[in-house]
Amino acid sequence: MNLANKLVNLIFVEIVVMKRILLSLLIFCLSCDISSSKPIDNINPVNTVDIQNFDDMSRAYFASGCFWCVETIYESLEGVEEVYSGYAGGTTINPNYYQVMSGKTGHAEAIEIIYDSSVISFDTLLKVFFDSHNPTTPNRQGPDYGTQYRSIAFYNNEGEQKKIKNYIDFLSTSSIFGKNIITEIKKIDKFYYAEEYHQDYEKKNPYSPYIQNVSIPRYNKFKQKSSNYVKVKDNH
Repeated sequence: MNLANKLVNLIFVEIVVMKRILLSLLIFCLSCDISSSKPIDNINPVNTVDIQNFDDMSRAYFASGCFWCVETIYESLEGVEEVYSGYAGGTTINPNYYQVMSGKTGHAEAIEIIYDSSVISFDTLLKVFFDSHNPTTPNRQGPDYGTQYRSIAFYNNEGEQKKIKNYIDFLSTSSIFGKNIITEIKKIDKFYYAEEYHQDYEKKNPYSPYIQNVSIPRYNKFKQKSSNYVKVKDNH
């Protein structure tokens, strides 16, 4: 990449950062009242997804930044049948995107991974989680800022909880990241599916500036590190 292209990409990332900060501030102002109460619960979910065809599959949940990026990474893995974008880790019932962007719901942008445990294990999904993002940056991932972009490893049961804790202990002892790992470990109480336009966002919007300058480079960086997990027929 020549200097001109590097400068263009740098300027784009800075613009993305400013736009997200301004959008978050605007949403915050519009969504809060004098008492600064949290967003109200919604009666109906913003999206309903039919997952009955996956009854015999396992599920895992992670939050590691913008779900457009994370969804792409996990969908590339052998043994992963489907990945859905959504919200988890907070208290607001049936949140929508703008409520989550306010930073007041407690939710993070997260993904649900539906996978065949006979092909890929939870241990591998956990390794991919840490291989594909920076778990040392509080409330930030790449150009995206806010509590909704924080790092969370969710667990379904005590076995998964123990695996997450042990792996974080291993990474910390090994000083692989060089900084303290701030990833939260939380039980997945409820996963709310995000709006339909967020699902498979990269596939639907391959030429989006964000996809081209943030999502794809992040995926390619992961692929270089963990290519042995990626499906043979990967379109990236």
